Amino acid sequence: MNSANHTLKGESFFENNLLLYVNRATETYQLPLHSHDFIELAFVAEGKGFHYIEQEVQHAFKGQLYFIPIGVSHVFRPSSPASLKEPLVVYNCLFTPGLLEGLTPVIPDPAIAGYVAQIQNHQVSPFTVTDLHGSIESLFLSLHREYNLPQTGSGTYLLSLFIQLVVTLYRFKHDELQFPVNKQTRFLHVLRYIQQEYARDITLSHLARAFDWSERHLQRLFQAHTGQTFHHFLQNVRIQKSCGLLARQPNTPIALIAEQVGYRDTKTFSLVFKRIIGKTPGGYRQEAESAAAAAPGLGQQQ
Repeated sequence: MNSANHTLKGESFFENNLLLYVNRATETYQLPLHSHDFIELAFVAEGKGFHYIEQEVQHAFKGQLYFIPIGVSHVFRPSSPASLKEPLVVYNCLFTPGLLEGLTPVIPDPAIAGYVAQIQNHQVSPFTVTDLHGSIESLFLSLHREYNLPQTGSGTYLLSLFIQLVVTLYRFKHDELQFPVNKQTRFLHVLRYIQQEYARDITLSHLARAFDWSERHLQRLFQAHTGQTFHHFLQNVRIQKSCGLLARQPNTPIALIAEQVGYRDTKTFSLVFKRIIGKTPGGYRQEAESAAAAAPGLGQQQ
């Protein structure tokens, strides 16, 4: 591909002085090779395809996160022109150096603050990381939901999620090989396993066998590190995952959504959903559809 002659402007995306924009789009061949006057984090949520960046072509597949600085030419393409049959779905998190400048004073860790300053000052080159444990996907799900269904304090909450995303990126690039596995790290593996396998019939006894802990000790770890029992933690993960499905799949029956997140009984799913979210699955879906219809887009919104 040739160099981009099309530049996307942040003024088309940033609203209410937030300097942050999040969407979820199905990539097509309509958007040309382009650069932008903002920084982008792009996470592949579904499918596979290609990422053209400068003069390089990269395979794009689920779990890949791409960091694209200001002025760098790039575009995503699905693996097939029949994008509806083989969709490449990408979350886009757009932000400005000004956002980073405002966050630096509230970051107490010198290493993280220094990393933020490097990004702000255009000292970080394009890179890719693979989300091996689902932690990046979880943050993008939360960012997208909060951006499209704003509540009281959403601006503050979005910034807190964004800081978590930056810290997670730093850990992926700097910490993965530096720290030995300890009990806390082992328990993080348990949580990540649940985040990925939530739709399966997961039990405490199953986890205890898989991770070589007693059920009693594992339950104590859940209470100490999550403030919840194992059962309540699993319920929260499943319901949060269902929120994303309800918003993205408006024509899928709620009974099928319930099954996709691990509930075989729709009535139980609805009761748990209302207890955690505060509204029924149908009510949540209606709010999500209304919010999505009013939001601007990058690519083809889903």
